[in-house]
Amino acid sequence: MRAVVQRVSAASVTVGGEIIGEIEVGMLVLVGVGHDDTALDAETLAKKVAGLRIFSREGRMDLSV
Repeated sequence: MRAVVQRVSAASVTVGGEIIGEIEVGMLVLVGVGHDDTALDAETLAKKVAGLRIFSREGRMDLSV
């Protein structure tokens, strides 16, 4: 299982020309799942991503989700 994490000012998901989800400032996570990945792998990755300190406070990147 792999993930690409990106801070965004806005993001949306479009399917068939229709926006089905959108956010303003936040985190975009693209996840690749393989045949051998398990629910435990997903839980571990979710905890890791949630703990990333990629949002700034007082000029320091020290806030997590």
